[in-house]
Amino acid sequence: MKMTWYGHSAFRIETADAKILIDPYLIGNPSWTGGWEGPAEGITHVLLTHGHSDHISGALEVLGKSGAQLVANFEICMYLVGKGASDKKINPGNIGGTVDCGGFTTTFVQALHSSSFPGDGGQNTYLGNPGGLVLHFPKDRTLYHMGDTDIFSDMALINELHEPKIGIVPIGDRFTMGGAVAALACRRFFKFETVVPCHFGTFPMIDPTADKFEAGLEGSGLKVALPKIGETITI
Repeated sequence: MKMTWYGHSAFRIETADAKILIDPYLIGNPSWTGGWEGPAEGITHVLLTHGHSDHISGALEVLGKSGAQLVANFEICMYLVGKGASDKKINPGNIGGTVDCGGFTTTFVQALHSSSFPGDGGQNTYLGNPGGLVLHFPKDRTLYHMGDTDIFSDMALINELHEPKIGIVPIGDRFTMGGAVAALACRRFFKFETVVPCHFGTFPMIDPTADKFEAGLEGSGLKVALPKIGETITI
C-alpha cells in the first residue's frame, strides 16, 4: 500500500485495485500549496469522513476531473450533487453500514465530532453524522481512518469487528483528541501495526507537532509513520 499525505487529514491511498483520496483538503489548506490537480490524477474514489471545509474543500474539483466515485454519508453526497457532482457516481452510506466500492469495501463507523459546511452570514449546512472509515482490501491490510474524533470505548468493538492494521489518527487537540489521548486509544483498543498521525500542524490553534503522540507510544511496539507533506511512503 502506498500512502501520500497532503497535510491535515488528506491522504492518497494506492493499492492494486484502487487509487483513493480521503478528505481531500486540497484548496485553502495552509499545509499544502501544490494544488488539487496532481493529487487528483488517476483517482478512482473520493472518501469523506464528514462535511467540514477542512475535509471536503477540493472534493468537487477532484470529482469533476477524475470521474471518481464519491463515498460519503447520504447528506454529503446529496450536498455535493447539488453543487455539481454526478449523481451517477455516488455511493452513500451511514454509521454501521458497509458499501462495496469495487476492489475494496468501506464501513462507516462512529466518530465523536460534528459535520456541517459554512455558508453566507454565518449559516451552516448540516451534513449528517461525522464518521470514521474502515477500508477492507482483498490483497492488503485493513485501514481505519478515524476522521475527527475523541477517544470512545466502542473503539474496542471497531477493533473486534474489523481488526485494522493501519490507523490514521487525529492528534491535534481542541477539535479532536490530543496526542496523549490518541496514543492511549491506539494502545488500549487496537492492535495496529502502523499508525499515521494527522490533523496537526495546520493551524496555530492546534498542536504543531506529533511529539505528544510519539511520546505516548514509546515502548508500545507500534510503528509511527510520519511522512512529510507531499511524500509518498509504502506501508
